[in-house]
Amino acid sequence: MRAEQAVVPAIEFVAVLAAAFSGFAEARNKKMDPVGVFTVAFVTAFGGGTLRDVLLDRRPFFWVEHQLYVVLILVLTLIATPTMRLAQRVVPTTLFVVADAIGLGLFSIAGVSVARELGSPPIIAAMMGVVTGVFGGVLRDVILNEVPMVLRDGKPYALAALAGCVFFLLIVDTVMPASMATWVAAVLVVAVRLIAWRWNWTVR
Repeated sequence: MRAEQAVVPAIEFVAVLAAAFSGFAEARNKKMDPVGVFTVAFVTAFGGGTLRDVLLDRRPFFWVEHQLYVVLILVLTLIATPTMRLAQRVVPTTLFVVADAIGLGLFSIAGVSVARELGSPPIIAAMMGVVTGVFGGVLRDVILNEVPMVLRDGKPYALAALAGCVFFLLIVDTVMPASMATWVAAVLVVAVRLIAWRWNWTVR
């Protein structure tokens, strides 16, 4: 699984950026100070992966192993705090939805990949992928005193993550190598989420 192990940090890096961006936007909507912005961005970016690592008894936590992620969040907080208000006026809401979808897709597939690497059965690996993808957003919404999006959105969110994780497990090392399967499955999650949002697909 050397190729898979090599691609996961790259996926996590992009996912951290996307999740942090959505966290910055939501924190600024609540008019939080820099400490609040950092806290929301931190839990959004690292909450799901941390819970996954706890459940799988994996140490060190992924953001401790890659301390650059934490430094990146801190630097982006210092930049984002004075600029996000302007960005919210200029950048369309769609971009924030896209960032959240990218974080969901990449974190989900990183999660299932890590669980698979540690020898988890397929159903557990898929569940770990969903947890990794959605739990950071849950923590973000709880801190912001909102009902978590995964519970109120009505459009495929956790289901999109689950579909991508199952798809990954079906194609990895059979239809295509792990390094390619991770990206393809992540794109699937992002696409399902964005298509559902664009066309207002609901599961109610």
